[in-house]
Parts: sequence; C-alpha cells; structure tokens
Amino acid sequence: METVKGVLEKFGTGKENLIQIMLELQQLSGNNYLPQEWVEEVAKALEMPMSKVYGVMTFYAMFDTEKRGKNLIEVCKSGPCHVAGAENVMELLEEALRIKPGETTDDGLFTLEYSACFGACDIAPAIKIGENVYGNLTEAKLKEIINSYKEGLN
Repeated sequence: METVKGVLEKFGTGKENLIQIMLELQQLSGNNYLPQEWVEEVAKALEMPMSKVYGVMTFYAMFDTEKRGKNLIEVCKSGPCHVAGAENVMELLEEALRIKPGETTDDGLFTLEYSACFGACDIAPAIKIGENVYGNLTEAKLKEIINSYKEGLN
C-alpha cells in the first residue's frame, strides 16, 4: 500500500516510531481511524506482533479502528472545563450536529467525543477539532466554528 510505504519511508522502521507512524496514517485515512490492513502492514514492517501494535492502539485513546468523521470534535471534560460549562457546550454541539457523543454525522463530516484535558484550561470551556483548539466558547462562537468546517474553511 502506497500510503503506508510513504509513511514508513518518512519515519523509518524503528519500533520507537510506531506512535508517529500510526498518528500520520490515521490522519491520512481521511476518517480518523487506522484501517486493519494498514496496521498489519506496519506491524510487519516494524517486525512487531499484531498484539503489541493493538496494545499500543488500545492504550492510547487517540487511536481508533472504526471510521470516524473527517473532523473529530473533542469536548474537554477536565475539572476547569466542566466548571466553565463543558456540559452546555456538549449539549449545543449535540443540537447543532444532531448526534450524541461517540456518533458521526450522516455526511461523515463530524464525530463528537468527550476528551481528557488537552491543556486549554486558561480558555475553558474548550473543544479541539483535529489539532485546532477553541476556547471561551459561547453558542454564537460554536455555530461560527462549526459553519467554518462545513464550508471547508478549516
């Protein structure tokens, strides 16, 4: 598979590169997940048993083997975000996207999840979409952010 070969060329086949390789592949999948055949190819190239690779994948919450939306929306549920209104943010996102946490929109554009702290306590409540962090959220700001992704501006 050309995608896997390209990533392996970029990072090399050292076992210490497993996480970087998997992160890159997950991003390249277009659906924020690691296809089974890609994982098998990585395990073979790194000369690692599949059980070891899956052990890493299941240990880190950032990896998934099931297709998710193009844009993964993570709502921080840490103490500061909770106190600042993370539940309200989640409710607003559920209403705007018409999905619950763990679900993906019918168009495959968004998947909604709760997340552990990603270090945005100073702008709580916060969400993360891909690598972009948004904070000090209001209903209007959330709608603006979601619309920018729907319009392909992000």
